[in-house]
Amino acid sequence: MMKYKTIYPSFNTCNDRIKESTQLINNRNHKPFITMFNDFPSKLLSIDLDAKTIKGNKKGYKTGILYLAPANTLGFFNACPNAKIAQCDKACLYTAGRGRFTSVELSRIRKTLYWIDYQKQFLNQLYNEIVRESIKAKQNGYKFAVRLNGTSDIRFENYFWDSMVELNQLYDVQFYDYTKIANRKIENNKVYDLTFSYSGVESLQYKQQIKKAIDNGMRLATVFRFKNNIPKYFLNRKVVAGDETDLRFLDPINSVVGLYAKGMAITDTSGFVID
Repeated sequence: MMKYKTIYPSFNTCNDRIKESTQLINNRNHKPFITMFNDFPSKLLSIDLDAKTIKGNKKGYKTGILYLAPANTLGFFNACPNAKIAQCDKACLYTAGRGRFTSVELSRIRKTLYWIDYQKQFLNQLYNEIVRESIKAKQNGYKFAVRLNGTSDIRFENYFWDSMVELNQLYDVQFYDYTKIANRKIENNKVYDLTFSYSGVESLQYKQQIKKAIDNGMRLATVFRFKNNIPKYFLNRKVVAGDETDLRFLDPINSVVGLYAKGMAITDTSGFVID
């Protein structure tokens, strides 16, 4: 088996699809993608690159999102531990098909290896980026919000909590995420707000997660097939519009956040999308 020389010790544990993709030429610098795995990411957060988070500007927030490689993309590390029982791993664009990874996907794979192999350095860089971006946001009249799990479901409260509290107190940063893990314990949702991602899949294990989320009073995010069939109430809870912004921490705790399916999700038959 060929060994690739990179600064990431875990790279050679990745699946062959990743390794083959890194042998392609990057049209931006005309070098093989493997060369990017000899550098650390210069930036971890994406700011205002998502159409939905940009909508939060009108609410007075700039949003930074950390995008890692979701589910078991790497072949040896699962960034979304409940993806299989929720059956969202089957619909994930990263795991669908057998084609080569794009430059954006390889960038997220590199960030994930950075998290695995250099966690302390990763968290230090993340902290400094958040400080810098929150100051910039304030100078432009905005508050700063951060989603650490844009495409993952890592319990960041176990690794970054003290820093999150400090960033909240010193720079008024609001952390928030969607999660499929109902038993995550957050000491203060004014620091880190979680919304449970509902799915109607026929999975006893995931139904138990849903029950736990409801029992814990978590807000539920639910995807409906079409915009015009979003009900006023679901699971005996009031449904609030979820597509106006991504700022879930502004929604009532005991509500259902109604989202409508877009793109390929409209034809989803796993149960994730509700009719």
